[in-house]
Amino acid sequence: MKTAISIPDHLFREAERLSKRLRIPRSQLYAKALETYVRDQRPRGITEALNAIYDKESSEVDPLISRLQAMALGQEEW
Repeated sequence: MKTAISIPDHLFREAERLSKRLRIPRSQLYAKALETYVRDQRPRGITEALNAIYDKESSEVDPLISRLQAMALGQEEW
């Protein structure tokens, strides 16, 4: 769908440079940027956000870190 929008001149120039550098049409750049923004603005629950993170990152604690933490706790006065 075609649409007309107004954006500041400096933002237009930056978008022009970026679309040329990425070798994609300006409309594709704007569509991708808007898609990303809309996706990021969707309300997500904490569980969904954590699942997204842990799909990419391990949740295991490094064994060395665990040992060092245990050693440090043993030396603390409570």
